[in-house]
Amino acid sequence: MATVHADDVRWYADAFDRVTRNVESAVLGKHEVVRLALTCLVSGGHLLLEDLPGTGKTMLARALAKSLDCSFARIQFTPDLLPSDVTGVTVYDQTRGEFSFHPGPIFHSMVLADEINRASPKTQSALLEVMEEGHVTVDGRTHEVRPPFMVIATQNPIEQAGTYQLPEAQLDRFLMRTSVGHPDAESTEALLAESRVRDRAAGLGPVIGADEITRMSQLADLVHVDRAIIGYVRRLAEASREVPDVRIGLSTRGALAWIRASKAWALSEGRGHVVPEDIATLALPVLGHRLLMASGAAFGGATSDHVIDDLLVQVPVPRDRA
Repeated sequence: MATVHADDVRWYADAFDRVTRNVESAVLGKHEVVRLALTCLVSGGHLLLEDLPGTGKTMLARALAKSLDCSFARIQFTPDLLPSDVTGVTVYDQTRGEFSFHPGPIFHSMVLADEINRASPKTQSALLEVMEEGHVTVDGRTHEVRPPFMVIATQNPIEQAGTYQLPEAQLDRFLMRTSVGHPDAESTEALLAESRVRDRAAGLGPVIGADEITRMSQLADLVHVDRAIIGYVRRLAEASREVPDVRIGLSTRGALAWIRASKAWALSEGRGHVVPEDIATLALPVLGHRLLMASGAAFGGATSDHVIDDLLVQVPVPRDRA
């Protein structure tokens, strides 16, 4: 069985740290959020940033994109946005006498889907195939999206007028959901002291390239996950489906995503194997949007975050940490 060499672990951890520090120079005081976003990228997943206006959601996405030597596109989702505005369109070329495909912004390596819940469900669904399958089908023809590929979507949880709630099927396509939050006191004062800088991400340069991202992903695939850890995740997933306040518990797709993300996270911590702490650390961002609460649960104050916290307490942690 293939394992990660110690030199590769050190290389990965160093590359991960360099990107994190580069992004943090633009997004102050958000160390864990930046690490989650980079873990999501290495794991081949997509990230949903849900937070209040002005907390730096777009800045985080732009700073991460600028730290990587790969293409970037921003799509402003609005009610009149069409699916073809995302995926591209086939047009007839009169000079050549044939149809040709003009790719849309989704064919960039990193795509910022800004205010995704403002677009119609039809346009939102245009993202489903490419986020899950890595290709787009237009007029019966399939067009591949080359890795690395990541969608970072943002949405404002407090504005409901003119928005369309993301369906469960699309939420499940996001590997993680997290929030940026307001910066701490020290970071806030640093930002205010440099108020003349209007775009902190503008001056960032690339730290690693697409080939290095691919190598990081390949190394993450080799991280060892002990059978005890696999059983732990299985028990957590099964327990989530038995909670009375939960209508739909963790799916198999969600459990697989949890394992993949934990492997990438373990490497960033300098380990070639996953430990229970990795599973617990990623529980909220990986599970929070996947557990669908029963309709009456909110009246009793129950939330998915509360359920996850309870699961981590109730389900026994494996003793063998190989």
